Amino acid sequence: MADNKMTNIAVYRKKTHINIGIIIFGAVFIYLFATVLMYLTNKHVSAYEVREGSIVKDNTYTGFVIREESTITADRDGYVNYFAPEESKVGARTSVYTSSAKKLNLNNSTSTETNELSSEEEEAMLVKIQNFSENFKEDSFRDVYSVKDSVKSVLDNKSSQNRQAQLSDILTSNTGTVSVYKGTKDGVVFYSYDGYESTTANQVTEQMISGKSYEKKILSNNQYVKAQNPVYRLVTGDSWTVIIPLDSTTADSLKKQSMVKVRFLKDNETASAGLTIKEKDGGYLAYLSFRNGMIRYADERFLDLELILEDESGLKIPKSSVVSKDFYAVPEDYLTQGGNSKSTGVLLDNGSENAEFQVETIYYRDSKKGLVYLNPADFKEGAVLIKPDSTQKYTLSETKSLKGVYNINKGYAVFKQINILCKSDEYYIVEEGNDYGLSNYDHIALDGKSVQDNDIVFE
Repeated sequence: MADNKMTNIAVYRKKTHINIGIIIFGAVFIYLFATVLMYLTNKHVSAYEVREGSIVKDNTYTGFVIREESTITADRDGYVNYFAPEESKVGARTSVYTSSAKKLNLNNSTSTETNELSSEEEEAMLVKIQNFSENFKEDSFRDVYSVKDSVKSVLDNKSSQNRQAQLSDILTSNTGTVSVYKGTKDGVVFYSYDGYESTTANQVTEQMISGKSYEKKILSNNQYVKAQNPVYRLVTGDSWTVIIPLDSTTADSLKKQSMVKVRFLKDNETASAGLTIKEKDGGYLAYLSFRNGMIRYADERFLDLELILEDESGLKIPKSSVVSKDFYAVPEDYLTQGGNSKSTGVLLDNGSENAEFQVETIYYRDSKKGLVYLNPADFKEGAVLIKPDSTQKYTLSETKSLKGVYNINKGYAVFKQINILCKSDEYYIVEEGNDYGLSNYDHIALDGKSVQDNDIVFE
């Protein structure tokens, strides 16, 4: 029988293996949990991206136009036909119109010239129609008749060569019965009149500007004109004046100005006008004088225009983002550089022989007054500054207010000073390029009062 042998079996503890994946996952989980918790519990700030923009303040008016013009009258009764294109320059040698005892049949002219409109005439007609369509207002319905008359005038006018050829044929076939009249003086000819050609600026009243009784008469070919009645209108100068009514508030704000910027609604052209304001019949009239550009509006007695009272460009920010903050205004010669860097700061009087250098952020520099603005939170009450290389001291006491916004580009609030150029109901235009201010595309707190200096912000 075999001997039984006892076998001793020793059990060893297994080595513990560290699972790196679980540790990393746990760390990430804790980080995410903390981040979400901070996001949910911290104050959220609505951000606004600063962009370049502009604010234009203007008032719209209808003005009465006075220019250097006169009506030329017929010296005999007869049927009138025109041979100088409307809005063309005429002189003493230019054949403007003919007068005859009976109507002329212009279509029977033996001229081989075409009766079609020239490209220039077609373009002029299309421009008139387009301007009317783009600027039509229901409260200025009289403009419908004005554009109708203008189009009719373009259609009635042929090219200059064609008219002159017709005139030669007419004189040949109607010898002795047709009289030709040339221009009386240099000027631009128009075949319409309204009775205000001799009116001066001082004679204009608010009733005339309203245009309620205004009537414009159009002269056309083969129209019978009696002697001493207007046969055409001649504009002889490039200087002109537009008179507009003003309320007392606007008049007071403009009294000290001698020039004003104007935009004409007819074609969106802008111009600078000389400005004179007079009190008349219990109201105020503004006289806008121009030295050029008259020919663009020579056929208009009334013009819709805007007075551009303010036109500023810069960085556009909402009013809600602007706050006021108090700062110590310190003479800039108290600034110095110290320590082992080029950091700018001030020297604090700490009661010992050696002043303490303290790095400071400059929030604004007023070069005209020689002041820099420092944050009061960086100093104890009654702190004393020492002027570098001097025994002079300056005690911090009084503060001055600056307007600014809180920049949140870096995730925390930093006050940035602003210089306001102009404003509207909801926005400011502020100066761009200020060393201590904002830049295009900066992010700022939409509600400036919702944050403080160095607040951590979540958008």
